[in-house]
Amino acid sequence: MSPVRRAAADDAEEVLRLRQVMIDAMSPDSPTDWQAASLPALRDRLAGPDGGFAAFVVDHPERPGALAALVVGTLEYRIGGPGRPGGLLGYVFSVATDPDARRRGYARACMDELLAWFRERGAGHVMLTASPDAEPLYASMGFTRDATPSMRLYL
Repeated sequence: MSPVRRAAADDAEEVLRLRQVMIDAMSPDSPTDWQAASLPALRDRLAGPDGGFAAFVVDHPERPGALAALVVGTLEYRIGGPGRPGGLLGYVFSVATDPDARRRGYARACMDELLAWFRERGAGHVMLTASPDAEPLYASMGFTRDATPSMRLYL
């Protein structure tokens, strides 16, 4: 039996804790004051119907009430195109494993569940941004570098 389960509203604080673990890995000493403002919306998303948002987690084996790993993704619609005529694509974000629970296959198991969730819903492809440390995991799962340039505007 897989240790992976779908995250529930009661997991929201732990989901945010693990998201901060991921953020800290990319930007040490980043602020944490955003978490309280994010908590209500995250609880609603985790409690809501199975729409375009999914989080899969593994409970920490040594710390009851804590999560060991987390993978979150969204299903997005964009006008269809080559490789995804239906217009659906998956986007993976907030992949994190608690530092004391790493190297046990938890992130991979969570990713497998999220990828299955995307497939069941008809996503034509899946996108993510990989840290250098995580890139080997994603490459082993079949992800390839995307040559499409990306730009961003903060509003």
